Amino acid sequence: MKKSAAIVLMVLIGILIFGIITWGGIYNQLVSGEEKVSTAWAQVQNVYQRRLDLIPNLVETVKGYAAHEKETLEKVIEARAQATKVDLSTEQIADNPELLAKFQEAQRGLSSALSRLLLVVEQYPNLKADQNFLALQSQLEGTENRITVERMRFNEAARDFNTLRRTVPHIFVAKFSGFKEKAYFQAEAGSEKAPAVKF
Repeated sequence: MKKSAAIVLMVLIGILIFGIITWGGIYNQLVSGEEKVSTAWAQVQNVYQRRLDLIPNLVETVKGYAAHEKETLEKVIEARAQATKVDLSTEQIADNPELLAKFQEAQRGLSSALSRLLLVVEQYPNLKADQNFLALQSQLEGTENRITVERMRFNEAARDFNTLRRTVPHIFVAKFSGFKEKAYFQAEAGSEKAPAVKF
């Protein structure tokens, strides 16, 4: 009787050890996935900050040539201020996906204001020839491209994490350990239509 009790006890201890090791491995995979999402989010914030840093120089350059475009310049400055008010962590995105939508909306407002500013610039040939403006415009265009790439990378990291989180047995560890689903950047309404290009 003692031998069979010892065997049962050893089997139970083996199952417990196997369970702990499996749980730990799954937990580590979820932590790794969450860190990839956090890193991707930090890159998104980095490129948005780069755009915010370029705007004051762009506005000052345009102001020198187009002083009577005060309203347009003020709208860019106001949109920049609104965009800086919305700062999120990956935890906030998981807890409240509406905050990501609010962040996107603020960034959309800034993009719209910048587009209006660049349209106004078309009326000033001297400004379009200014080397400082051309350099700033080029940096801004490059930054907009980086924003697109980093948002895509963030969405990929969020998708990978969300997929991992929803698979068995990861779903049990995720729910018990508090790993929450990550939100995605959404395309703007009407973005499926190609913009009209006019020269």
